[in-house]
Amino acid sequence: MPLYTADALILRTYKLGEADRIVVFLTRDRGKKRGVAKGARRPRSRFVGALEPLTEVRVAYFEKERRELVGLNYAETLRSPLAIVGGPEGPPEAADALGYVGYFAELLDEWAQEADADERLYRLGASMLDALAAGAPVEPLARYFEYWLLRLQGVYPESRGTLSTAALAFLAASRTVGPDRVAELPAERRALTELENVHRGLIAMHLEKTLKSERVLRDLRRHS
Repeated sequence: MPLYTADALILRTYKLGEADRIVVFLTRDRGKKRGVAKGARRPRSRFVGALEPLTEVRVAYFEKERRELVGLNYAETLRSPLAIVGGPEGPPEAADALGYVGYFAELLDEWAQEADADERLYRLGASMLDALAAGAPVEPLARYFEYWLLRLQGVYPESRGTLSTAALAFLAASRTVGPDRVAELPAERRALTELENVHRGLIAMHLEKTLKSERVLRDLRRHS
């Protein structure tokens, strides 16, 4: 049973039994994996703090042929959104940023294919950590992320004749800068709202579902 090590982004976790977790993570070189982190829910687990959404980690895991789940040996935190933006008990902007972190992770999870390496997706997810560390405003960053994700998946429409001039200007500028410079983009409020509606429609059409994290973002807006 070979042992693999890889850089990975944590996408989601859910409970297994009394003390374990199933962990979904995106590796740079071997695609999306699902694994069992034994004892991860115990207070003194070696996984404490390493399994939050979009945390970049160094993982080691055992993979057995014809087994759907791998066995996680360890996960060492490289970069954590909680450390970058502050925890949920921090300022209101920290709670907003963490809501978007969950949204980015859920979108990556929905589009990444099991065991199908796509380094572009990994780089896109990791670049969101770069952007948050640089203090990028989260709403323009979300539109930037959606646009690039849809482009990478080949589902962004070539014809954009229905978009406003301001929205087109944002998309054109998004093709020329990294996400850590998203504050420099021409981001009028109406254009961002327009793009949000267009992108959410495209996402819902292709995934045939509504994301759980969208409800979280709506709740954050109502209470902001």
